Amino acid sequence: MATSHKRETARRTPRAALLAGSLAVLATTAVVSTGVLGSSAPPADVLAVDRAKAATGSLDEAAPREIPVISRSADRSADAVGTRLDRMLATPAVTKAVKNADTRRWTTAPLNLWSRPDKRGKQVGELEEGDKVVLTGRRYADRAEVVVDGKARWVTDGYFSDEKPATLGGTCTNGTTVPSAVSASIKKVHEAVCAAFPDVSVYGTFRGASISGDHETGRAVDIMISGARGWQIAEFVRENYAALGVSYIIYSQKIWSVERSGEGWRGMPNRGSATANHFDHVHVSVY
Repeated sequence: MATSHKRETARRTPRAALLAGSLAVLATTAVVSTGVLGSSAPPADVLAVDRAKAATGSLDEAAPREIPVISRSADRSADAVGTRLDRMLATPAVTKAVKNADTRRWTTAPLNLWSRPDKRGKQVGELEEGDKVVLTGRRYADRAEVVVDGKARWVTDGYFSDEKPATLGGTCTNGTTVPSAVSASIKKVHEAVCAAFPDVSVYGTFRGASISGDHETGRAVDIMISGARGWQIAEFVRENYAALGVSYIIYSQKIWSVERSGEGWRGMPNRGSATANHFDHVHVSVY
């Protein structure tokens, strides 16, 4: 029996169908191109973020694209501060400030002199405690402008006094004395305070039954004074504690001691009366 072999041939696509398909592709391409060209390009920062996600395989098509908000308020604030300082340090402004400076004060502590009040300032000298200076009245941050040798300099503000600080030296001329049996350092304290504050006329030394025992041994003196004048004397003794051999001072319910000098004046418990709380005298104990 004869066997027939039929060759399988691929079906031919009609030419009309091919033409229709090509036209559809062209139309689709045109629509997509028109949509892309008609839309605005996304911001560069968003593109950078999206590309980074694509590179790591973490691109989420459904996630909304957030555009970072850049605030320039901090920059504007910094620019405003810089502009203010620039105006203060301009040559005409400095010249005018130096020329009009007329506020005279005395320093109450050693102070470094700076070329300008900000972090760019360089130390160009220093003032000693008790130096007389002229202030321009201009301040920036925690610095005050002073005139030294005709030049504008800046120092830490808050260390000025209207009155010349008292210094060691001089002679007691108001007739007050302390017993000869007291400590040599108590004699120094009396002499120094009497010379610097001649208006003080009462000094108490020996007495019985004190808390520290310093009065009984002649190592303490009570300088009878109150109010602001008392603080002037207390600070005077504190500033000269080393030369006078002072160990601690009590005034107005506060205590200052050499051993805890870094803590400044410390509060004390209420002992009842004005005298017990040292509101009417400055107590000085020596080594």
